[in-house]
Amino acid sequence: MRARAIRLNEERQARRSRRRAWLARLTPRPVRIARQGGVIARRQRVQNVVVGLAFLLVQMLVWLIWGAPFLSFGVLVLSLLLVPVVMTLAFDRRI
Repeated sequence: MRARAIRLNEERQARRSRRRAWLARLTPRPVRIARQGGVIARRQRVQNVVVGLAFLLVQMLVWLIWGAPFLSFGVLVLSLLLVPVVMTLAFDRRI
């Protein structure tokens, strides 16, 4: 009787461990949330802020100077297309 209970317990634990391993493969690994703190990461954050502020400044100036919706939309699309080019040329960020 005791040997049967031990065998059933071992089988149940084996099933649980296989199930845990299977679930571990299916669930995505947690993403690191903490910010990187190195010199390069800090420099890239500053560069991103500068480019973001320049982008907003250009959009505001176009809206305030011309105010035409079609022109503002055109400048927005052109800016969105040129931001990666400017980032690559100005800050030497190659993929």
